[in-house]
Amino acid sequence: MNEPRSQQAKKGKITPAKKDAKPDTATIHSFGFSCHAPEAQAVFVAGSFNNWSKDALPLVRQPDGHWRADVPLIRGNYEYKFVVDGQWCCEADCEPEYHGCPKCVPNGFGTMNRVLEMS
Repeated sequence: MNEPRSQQAKKGKITPAKKDAKPDTATIHSFGFSCHAPEAQAVFVAGSFNNWSKDALPLVRQPDGHWRADVPLIRGNYEYKFVVDGQWCCEADCEPEYHGCPKCVPNGFGTMNRVLEMS
């Protein structure tokens, strides 16, 4: 039979967590997503970092017509798209030709995804 954790701790079998222990945030960095869509009513960012949830990360409208959000991410490579008024796009006014989309790659839906490399 297994002993309760409190009994294991008393016998020195497990080490209790330090009260002032802080999570390791050395690998977490904030990335600023930005999309220029001055006529939009709502803009979100969706990608491999949030399981492509189209409404989990809203961007905030700026006076200059850009929408922005800072998102904490761990180092790695991600693909993402913006959702502008319910429409998926690499960047507003970028699709459907895909010319001029910086760091875009084709996806399985016949459109493009943006690529983010956090190193």
